[in-house]
Amino acid sequence: MSSEVRWKICWENELEASDHAELADFFCKTYGPTGAFNAKPFETGRSWGGARPERRAIAYDSHGVASHMGLLRRFIKVGTTELLVAELGLYGVRPDLEGLGIAHSVRAMFPILRELSVPFAFGTVRHAMRNHMERYCRDGTANIMTGLRVRSTLPDAHSDLPATRTEDVLVLVVPVDRPMTEWPAGSLIERNGSEL
Repeated sequence: MSSEVRWKICWENELEASDHAELADFFCKTYGPTGAFNAKPFETGRSWGGARPERRAIAYDSHGVASHMGLLRRFIKVGTTELLVAELGLYGVRPDLEGLGIAHSVRAMFPILRELSVPFAFGTVRHAMRNHMERYCRDGTANIMTGLRVRSTLPDAHSDLPATRTEDVLVLVVPVDRPMTEWPAGSLIERNGSEL
């Protein structure tokens, strides 16, 4: 994939309406097969599901968007420790390129992570992605953490729903400016906002 693809690393405010429309279509096609509800946030042309990213790594090939990863700096609380991280999310690879993506996406984003001087990058994935993530983490670039719950606000306020939700997910941690030994202990991670 890397030789056939050109990467665009951009700020959110560098995207035009046409970029958002193309990304929304990409997310609908990428997330739709995993469940109709997963594609729903993107059906209106919106190119983000929860929190809006501040930076994006977008891979393009001759067929359009090939891969995407978003980044948002935020504070999370791990146990009782507040920690600045770069949350990675909105990850997707076009279905015809499955198996060629997350490592390339993180490599494309890594210079930005260094530039932002964050101690760690952090992301969450559903348990169904475990085998995929384990393959990515084999070389020690990232670590999978299990047995953690992650609490987030809902992206939209609803009078008939609680303001937050707590999920049992796999946590992916990428050491950037600190070693993994400095990741705080705790079984609950609280996002200060909604999931990316």
